[in-house]
Amino acid sequence: MENRQFPKIMGILNVTPDSFSDGGQFSSFNSALDRALEMISEGVDIIDIGGESTRPGSLPVSVNVEIKRVIPLIEALRFHNVSTKISIDTTKYEVAKLAIEAGADIINDISGLENDVRLAELVSTNNKGLILMHMQQKPLTMQLNPNYDDVVQDVHDFLESKVKIAQEASVKEIIIDIGIGFGKTLEQNLSLLKNINSFEDLGCEILVGISRKNFLGKLLNIDIPQDRDIATTILHSILLTKNINIIRVHNVKLINQLKILSKSINF
Repeated sequence: MENRQFPKIMGILNVTPDSFSDGGQFSSFNSALDRALEMISEGVDIIDIGGESTRPGSLPVSVNVEIKRVIPLIEALRFHNVSTKISIDTTKYEVAKLAIEAGADIINDISGLENDVRLAELVSTNNKGLILMHMQQKPLTMQLNPNYDDVVQDVHDFLESKVKIAQEASVKEIIIDIGIGFGKTLEQNLSLLKNINSFEDLGCEILVGISRKNFLGKLLNIDIPQDRDIATTILHSILLTKNINIIRVHNVKLINQLKILSKSINF
């Protein structure tokens, strides 16, 4: 494990009124921009901006609503900072297209091209990155009764098929996300994390998003999502033994402290 490169830190910026852990906190333009700049000062590598809540039970919003929430923010952030990578968390082609024009570097598609396969071509044409996540069903229904024959193999097969589609579209930067908390039980989430190295053969960078997730609350009896930041950081310290390339978190400051500590002992 010595001298392993610390994963890139992706900071979550939800500009929605109803996200599961920070809904409404950064829904105004000024508060969202301030938070983005704060994350940059805290050592973030990628800022992931989302204008539609994907918490369990959430309903989709219109294209126009999502555009109004995210595009001015991407433009302003790119004006203030030209180097930090920006990711747009969307499944909608129209939003992704405008986000790229505004300065986004990565499209984070939680549907894994299920919602609109044209995203692969859009990303390829503009030479951007593409995150493909696994999700069973839709956010509204995904946690009602998650069911798999073999969760690790089923998620692997899904991502393998989507990576192939992206490769056929000539997407050069493909990142995979096993979708912790998206249509998975506590046990299924843990199984995926234990076997995360099983996804290395897909030849893509691996992103993991466990920040403030409900399975942490169940394991540790922590009801308030914001109170799960320490647990998130502890679990990420354990996962440093795994081949994870990007970690997606709310509390960038804590994860950057973990980065500094891990580097100080060449971990």
